[in-house]
Amino acid sequence: MRKTLIAALLAALIPIAARPVRAETVDLQLILAADVSRSVDEDEFHLQREGYAAALTNPKVLDAIQSGPHHAIAVSFIEWSGSDAQRVVANWAIIRDEETGGVMANTLRTAPRSFAGFTSISAAIDFAMRHFAESGVSSERRIIDISGDGTNNGGRPVTDARDDAVAAGVTINGLAIVNLHPNPGFTAHTQPPGGIGTYYRENVAGGPGNFVIEIQDFSTFAEAIVNKLVAEIAAADRAQMTAKAAFAPLCCRAWPPDPG
Repeated sequence: MRKTLIAALLAALIPIAARPVRAETVDLQLILAADVSRSVDEDEFHLQREGYAAALTNPKVLDAIQSGPHHAIAVSFIEWSGSDAQRVVANWAIIRDEETGGVMANTLRTAPRSFAGFTSISAAIDFAMRHFAESGVSSERRIIDISGDGTNNGGRPVTDARDDAVAAGVTINGLAIVNLHPNPGFTAHTQPPGGIGTYYRENVAGGPGNFVIEIQDFSTFAEAIVNKLVAEIAAADRAQMTAKAAFAPLCCRAWPPDPG
């Protein structure tokens, strides 16, 4: 009788143990991928880091997060440089409010700079694509947010990496920074024909609702990243409208500009 009872209890427990754990659903999985190549000097690096950190607790960004059906997004922050230089500075975290955003912001403010080498946007995209598998959550939208001030000069063609990401259902948005004071020898890299905004529009951004924001220098980064994150977090049918409306100031502008 006792053996029969034990067997029955074990049989009842097996389906429970075998039941898969359902991943938490969020409104967006967002990878913030920041350029820390040699063309980004130390002052520019700190402006960029502080801009991202401040944005994670900005009321406009938090309001955008709260407006989604799940009231949460998953965010990870990586820094990248050459083809073999990518590092997760702040791993996946679910951001819901000022407290959860503040934890990641503190990590960004205290972590050391990762690299200062070549510029492989393609390797950054490929690294980010692999990193999505580690998020531990599910969402309808996945976005890679690439910020940088120069063209791809390492790794495979950036358009190949972009196209592979888009084919996998990921949107890539760009924050193209016009470096007005490039280090000697980097002018062609940071100021390509047509401008860095055009380069990002034609070679980096892709996927549903993608956009590129061009800003005039690193000093306006903080304002630009807040508005850009609001656009990315917003519901899909509002993303393009928000991106275009948010960049009237002289600091930055949506790219491409509206016709007419």
